[in-house]
Amino acid sequence: MFGAVISGYAILDGFDLGAGALHLLLNKETSRRIALNAIGPLWDGNEVWLVIGGGALFAGFPVAYAAIFSAFYIPFMVFLVGIIFRGVAIEFRPNPSCCIAQYPEFHADHGST
Repeated sequence: MFGAVISGYAILDGFDLGAGALHLLLNKETSRRIALNAIGPLWDGNEVWLVIGGGALFAGFPVAYAAIFSAFYIPFMVFLVGIIFRGVAIEFRPNPSCCIAQYPEFHADHGST
């Protein structure tokens, strides 16, 4: 069960992460906008797979859940911050009055890599 959930996340969110990482190679503003518009309506739905995966691991293997989350606390927090920055960059990119709008490409690029 847990493997199926993580595989679902890797397959479905791979497009979102790839489009965000592709920002590092795109130079024109229109290309960047097209890439973000392609993932715009779908990016946040794919993070549900992470919540289901954590719940499935906790329900099925609580000892493994405790060991994994204790051992990988810092990498999981870095991953979580990256997902948050990516989401903020995608949502606030069209709003030029927002303070995050100064660096949306940085957050979308590095939040996806």
